[in-house]
Amino acid sequence: MAVFRPFRAIRPQPQVAAEVAALPYDTMSSAEARVYVADKPLSFVHIDKAEVDLPPETDLYDAAVYACAASTLQRQIGEGIFRQDDSPCYYIYRQTWQGRTQTGLVGCAAIDDYRDNIIKKHELTHPEKETDRIKHVTACNANTGPIFLTYRDTRGVADILNEQAGAAAPEVEFTQGGVLQQIWPISDAQTIEQLRAAFAATPFLYIADGHHRCASAYRVGSARREAARAAGQQIPPEAESNFFLAVAFPAGQLKIMDYNRVVKDLNGQSRAEFLSRLDAGFDVEAIGGKGQPYIPEAGHFFGMYLDGVWHKCRMRRGTFDPRDPVGALDVSILQENLLAPILGVKDPRRDKRIEFIGGIRGWQELERRCAEDMRIAFLMYPTTVEELMRIADSGNIMPPKSTWFEPKLLSGLFIHDLEQ
Repeated sequence: MAVFRPFRAIRPQPQVAAEVAALPYDTMSSAEARVYVADKPLSFVHIDKAEVDLPPETDLYDAAVYACAASTLQRQIGEGIFRQDDSPCYYIYRQTWQGRTQTGLVGCAAIDDYRDNIIKKHELTHPEKETDRIKHVTACNANTGPIFLTYRDTRGVADILNEQAGAAAPEVEFTQGGVLQQIWPISDAQTIEQLRAAFAATPFLYIADGHHRCASAYRVGSARREAARAAGQQIPPEAESNFFLAVAFPAGQLKIMDYNRVVKDLNGQSRAEFLSRLDAGFDVEAIGGKGQPYIPEAGHFFGMYLDGVWHKCRMRRGTFDPRDPVGALDVSILQENLLAPILGVKDPRRDKRIEFIGGIRGWQELERRCAEDMRIAFLMYPTTVEELMRIADSGNIMPPKSTWFEPKLLSGLFIHDLEQ
């Protein structure tokens, strides 16, 4: 059963929360981040992507980047921009976007639950990206970005959160990027115990987004245990380093957007040769030119943009096993029947000829990239949350870039001190 406990969050003062809150570090490049923070001195990007305050030629993984992040965090705490709550709390974090609301609970999950697969994964991680966050967490001595967790809906949790949110005005409320962000702290001992017990009865939590942050939190906590043992000491089970910052949302409230693909070339084939080879596994129909996309209306359909023409594509039965939770995913079918055998993209995690574009950027971004530096684009039907959980339950891994969640959890609203 899952452990999800309250903690003493370091939070921005309510009057500056909107200025501090920022999209996660991995949603923008360094160049984009430098532009973004030009007129935002309090933005959490200064901590999450601290290279923005160093010379442009600075290597992203230079020790100076992590030292700068820690220095900025401590300076802002000292200036009173952030303060730490006096007692352990849970926090309601509600986001409303495009008429849809998701209400999560902010708390701390256990690194042992990650190790024991009570917190289930669906993606592989890149060692370089893990190491980056390990160095960041170690330098800051804190989890600065929440892991996005989900769980199969538990009516008890949802009822408690809705009751608490309905009883008082939010302590923090602002709109950023079209998303209404609202926060309510929960400090009442009885409510805290009800929530703790509800999660203790929840068999599994699932990583929706943040696999690298989750893996790095586990490795930081494990390393501290090992260092203590080597010194003849023991870190207490309740130590903060045994836990990491997370927000847990019921699965029924979440929305996954499409995660699309663009490829640089046709692998040495002419357009006619490429389309001829598609006929083995796909029904393909040209439907319109630029600005007239085919938006997939169901699973096993996708849009393809090639040489200024949009095509409606259907994945034929027989090209995949519907009983295979991974193999039946649209992104798997595309990879196994088109990207690898026809376009030669055999390792999408490392091949430089393919890039992935989140659905939040729209089909217009696919057309733009094809006009700029890519040849062909694929507009996917979104993976579902149930598919994600079914794959995680089976112990399997999704193909790279299978899910794009919106809205994103903002960073900077909650910080978990590892030695509070």
